[in-house]
Amino acid sequence: MTPLRIASFALFLLTSALAIAQTTPSKSENVSARVRQIHNSAIVVDTHADTPQRFLDDNFDIGSTDPKDLGHVSLDKARAGNLGAEFFSIWVEPSFKGQYAHRAMDLIDSVYQQAARHPDRMMMAFSVDDIERAHKQKKLASLMGIEGGHAIENDLRLLRDFYKLGVRYMTLTWSNTNEWADSSGDISNPKIEHHNGLTDFGKQVVQEMNRLGIMVDISHVADKTFYDAVATSRAPVIASHSAARALSNHARNMTDDMLRAVTKNNGVVMVNFFSAFVDENYRKVYEAQRKDEEAAVAAFVAQRKAEGKPVSYAEYDRIQREWTAKIPRPPLKSLIDQIDHIAKIAGVDHVGLGSDFDGVSGATPEGIDSAADLPKITQGLLDRGYRADDIRKILGANLLRGFRDVERVSREMQTEQAGRQSGK
Repeated sequence: MTPLRIASFALFLLTSALAIAQTTPSKSENVSARVRQIHNSAIVVDTHADTPQRFLDDNFDIGSTDPKDLGHVSLDKARAGNLGAEFFSIWVEPSFKGQYAHRAMDLIDSVYQQAARHPDRMMMAFSVDDIERAHKQKKLASLMGIEGGHAIENDLRLLRDFYKLGVRYMTLTWSNTNEWADSSGDISNPKIEHHNGLTDFGKQVVQEMNRLGIMVDISHVADKTFYDAVATSRAPVIASHSAARALSNHARNMTDDMLRAVTKNNGVVMVNFFSAFVDENYRKVYEAQRKDEEAAVAAFVAQRKAEGKPVSYAEYDRIQREWTAKIPRPPLKSLIDQIDHIAKIAGVDHVGLGSDFDGVSGATPEGIDSAADLPKITQGLLDRGYRADDIRKILGANLLRGFRDVERVSREMQTEQAGRQSGK
């Protein structure tokens, strides 16, 4: 899902992607020794964190030990929660029109800079083998996913360049419909030109992603775009940060039919931690105050613009926290319910974790305040009767399997292409 928005578009779905109360590493109270053993035996993979905005715009150091830091992800917090691999989101706010690729490059560079600053605790990773190597070396495997297909500026050559720079998934849309794919964020807006799913070029984008080895991410897309992507892709698709619509009726979430469709090519749904996507009661209250919140943000943005000053990530984060603090956080049970529902509908081999860490402020379920709290999810699953092997699948093994399938399909397609070019 989402980082923080800028200018008027930011106000449009600011709520659809922001919220989580973040703290320093917790001691994960109420986590048993058995849970620790299971959790620490897994390669824990999270497929969505918006921390690059903090790296680039706020000069945040992932090695920070500042006890006042409210962010979700730091090296200490990752270590405390046994987070083995993080996909950092390369999200370009749509107001950067004309500079999409440039902004994406800056964010990518910010991730590389962090890895260079902390080579003893963090390494860039580009494959499943790299993730496993990092795990053995007790380093955080750092990967990247582009959030929003507008970043490639309708150019397959840019898509190929992003792959070379290390991008390993791309969310086909963000909350904005682009020139080749419809988004769930504006699908009901009659002022937006839609395409009834993927255009022919959009299908070419999916096919080229398959060939390169970039995972096709369907979080944020409109329902028809989802079905077109599943039908077009030869490789597993993922939802990098989505939840079940049956439990929280938000357009960003997936219907049970969509959850079943993901399994068609062995895909994985990574559960978002944002409370409005996780809990229906929270969503209703959140939506009820949305207009007032957007008005407050708009006034603040206008004031800063009049002063000739940009609005920083930290300032947006502060505003979001002020508003989300007005709504009681749902219990951790709501997040476990989401994982359990998807495991029952799609199968336990098709669910994982996609937190949206650092892209939301002040609204995760109780007890999930940073990456340090990930063992509490293992506790919740064990309490539901999940076996240790299935818990390890949910914590990361499912995503690694799907990623390996994407790599395999890429090799097959490139071999086929070479055969055609050689006339064999």
